[in-house]
Formats: sequence, C-alpha cells, structure tokens
Amino acid sequence: MQDARHLTASAPSSDPDYDQLIDAPTWAFITETARFYPADAVGLTMAQQRAVYDRMCRAFHAGYPEGVTARDGSASGVPLRVYETPGMVGTVVYMHGGGFVVGGLESHDDVCAEICAATGMRVVSVDYRLAPEHRHPAAFNDCLAAVQALHGDHGPLVLAGDSAGAALAASVSHALRGGDVRLLGQVLIYPGLGGDRNAGSYLTHANAPMLTRDDVLFYARIRYDGPEPQDDPTAAVLRDQNFAGLPPTVIFSAECDPLCDDGSDYATRIQNAGGQAMWVREPGLVHGYLRARHSVPRAAASFSRITTAIRDLRDGVPVTP
Repeated sequence: MQDARHLTASAPSSDPDYDQLIDAPTWAFITETARFYPADAVGLTMAQQRAVYDRMCRAFHAGYPEGVTARDGSASGVPLRVYETPGMVGTVVYMHGGGFVVGGLESHDDVCAEICAATGMRVVSVDYRLAPEHRHPAAFNDCLAAVQALHGDHGPLVLAGDSAGAALAASVSHALRGGDVRLLGQVLIYPGLGGDRNAGSYLTHANAPMLTRDDVLFYARIRYDGPEPQDDPTAAVLRDQNFAGLPPTVIFSAECDPLCDDGSDYATRIQNAGGQAMWVREPGLVHGYLRARHSVPRAAASFSRITTAIRDLRDGVPVTP
C-alpha cells in the first residue's frame, strides 16, 4: 500500500529517528523497493503504476515451498487462487494489500504459498476488483461473496490479509457476525482501519518510509465515488458502533507506519466489547514488510508469529492480550 512518490532512503530531521528505529537490513529492503519506482512515478497512469508494483513484487518472489501447489478458480464470479499442501487441515481466506488500487493474485503469490506451508492449511487468495475503476463497495462485495461461497465447501474459515486486504477482511468479519458463516478468527497485518488521521501514529509517522500519511489520504480519495463515508464499517471498521460478536482477532502492526495505532485501537474496542483480541507492534518494521521476510530478520520473526497465530486460531487456542 505504498505510493512511489514517498519511498525514501532517509528520514526528514523532524521525523522520529528512523536511523535508530530501523535496522540496516530493513533499510536495505526499503532501498531495494525504491529502486523499482521511476522519479516521475507520480505521473504514471494507473495501469503503469500496477505494472511497476507487480514488477517490484515479482523481484521479491521467493518461489513455492516444497509440496505446495496452486490452481486458479473462482467463487461467485470472483477470481481466486487456491494453495494446497498434503495433509492440510482448515482454510485461510487471504485478501491482498495494495491500497485498494494495485496488487492481485501475482503480487502476494509466494506469501500465500508460504502461509500454506507454514500452517498446513489450504489458502485461498481473493482477486477482488480494484479502484478507481471499481469504487467502494466493489472490493468489499467481492471479498464477502467469496467468503460466503467458500464457507460451504471449506468452512469454518480463518480470514487474513495485509494492509488494504486486512481492512477488507475485518469488514467481512463485521458483516458476517451473527449469521450462518462461522469464522474461526482473523489475522490482520499492518491494517488501515479508518482511525483518526489527525492524531497518534498518523502524525508521529506521517513521513515514514514505505507509506506516508499523504499516501493514505491519496488512496482514500480514489477509493470512493464521492465523499469518504464516515459511518460505514464496510469501508472502515473503526467507524462501526458495535464491536461485539467478532471472531478472535490477532493484529500485527509495523511500528514505523502511520497506520500503527489503528491495530491497537481495534484490539482495544474488541476487548472492551467482551471479545478476544491481541495487538502486536513489530518494533522497527515498516509498512509492506511481508516482502522482507527472507532478507530482514525482524520481518522473518514477525512472519513466523503471523503463521503461528493463524494456526492457533484454527486449533481454537484462546487469544489473550
């Protein structure tokens, strides 16, 4: 969910001391990511931006772990990619990041394959429609329809996603509570959930490497056909009024990310409503760190915690703060 205009290898002096917060391997990852974006990226068409993003993701592609296979399909008309491994138990429905405007089955292909291998679960990646061609609630509708269709054959399910995909997973969880679709839990990775953009981490990390507050505002402007909704949990779950009845939730936020506090706020609201939720702040990590899981030890450790959380939700292990 990053905008090439703000990828940088050094932090302004008024920002937190990122040279201290962020270690050398993470800086190398930031610099390598920035290499794929041309200086005039702000002027690229949406198709060109998607091509750049896909090339960047492909450069970090780590292949499939041994024993994992993938096949493409669909559910309720929504394209999917299904990852399977021998002896698998349970299903993860994964929603990719990309600011609601970039990404797809290829951008998170190896991430999903590795989740499959690490958890021993089937993983289904959802290729939801993207803005601005398809404004909200198109992406939400696709994810909801896919989860409802998959539940019949593969449920109960664990929902997971990163960034924009994490926001969609949470919105689907809110929409399905109290119904026939049983969710074992949700794992949200550096999610943007609609928090106050004039407070907390949105200001502290407004100019963070990989994602800035301006990027967040940019994506919000092009996601909607008109003003951004202020009370619609299908768009942003922190704008809901009810946090009861949600499935067990584990949230992973990057410390150096304007979205960081959204994860904390969401976990607190679920806990206050009597639900199970845990928030993990990953020190020194930046938005998009899943792609760094093979080059940055901190990201590798976080990925291990993420896959353990998914597996624990499948097995009914209680979520505790």
